[in-house]
Amino acid sequence: MPKARNPIFNMKLRSSIYIAITILFCAFVPVSHSNDQQNRSLRIATAQIPVSNSISDNSATIHRALEVAIKEGADILLTPEGSLSGYTPKFDQEKVDQELRKIVKRASKAGVALAFGTCYVEPDDKKCYNQIRFYDGSGKFLGFHSKTLLCGSFSDPPRGEINDYAIRPLRTFEIKGIRVGGLICNDMWANPQCTPMPDPHLSQKLSKAGAEIIFLAINGGRDGGSWSREVNWPFHEVNMRMRAAAGRVWVVSADNSFPHTVPCSAPSGVLRPNGQWAMQVPRKGEHVKVFTIELLRKP
Repeated sequence: MPKARNPIFNMKLRSSIYIAITILFCAFVPVSHSNDQQNRSLRIATAQIPVSNSISDNSATIHRALEVAIKEGADILLTPEGSLSGYTPKFDQEKVDQELRKIVKRASKAGVALAFGTCYVEPDDKKCYNQIRFYDGSGKFLGFHSKTLLCGSFSDPPRGEINDYAIRPLRTFEIKGIRVGGLICNDMWANPQCTPMPDPHLSQKLSKAGAEIIFLAINGGRDGGSWSREVNWPFHEVNMRMRAAAGRVWVVSADNSFPHTVPCSAPSGVLRPNGQWAMQVPRKGEHVKVFTIELLRKP
């Protein structure tokens, strides 16, 4: 008569076999991760390019920048303040629309999103806004940020662009699943010489709204003199770095490069959330540089 097996031995044997099969299965079956657990990145192109009051010239310049962005595999292109219309409230809106359609069509064909600086008259209220217009990689218009800290004098009433442009509420946008925001020039640093309203700390507000990257379109005045070199540039750069660190956000900037004989008014490039430069463009001339922002995994 065969000897009965020990039930404890049988249970251990079955457990060992189950563990071995599980290990083999896990070794050959790929583990699935959610999008939130995967590394996230955005390849940005920042365009330090000349901006004039000629829409045709500006469009040609933007197409040159877009060509580089496409060639370098960028996900999104940032252009300076007023890069298509010119930095002026007086421009041909029909011409802006015509050139803008061409740019968006070319960008979307290559899957390149846009953080696009231009002045623009909105059809719903017929008001002029100094904007960054956001388009995703398919060419879909996501909305715009309007310059909020409009420059003006301290007279009563104030004079300057504060009377030329309308303002809409601050908001964020989504590019490739990443929450981003836009600021325009003085929005970032609230220059005390030309900001007749309190500083609302817009970069901090965007950070609190969930933005991980801020696109900063710049078109600052400068003359190459000592004040531009010793005061304006350092003031702009220090504010950019401190506010990036304060909000723990990436900052991507692009300034007007015209005239090419003098340095720009502020740095173009990419700031890390610790306020250190990840990439910086030369201070003079037309440059389009591409950089991949690697974002931390979401918790």
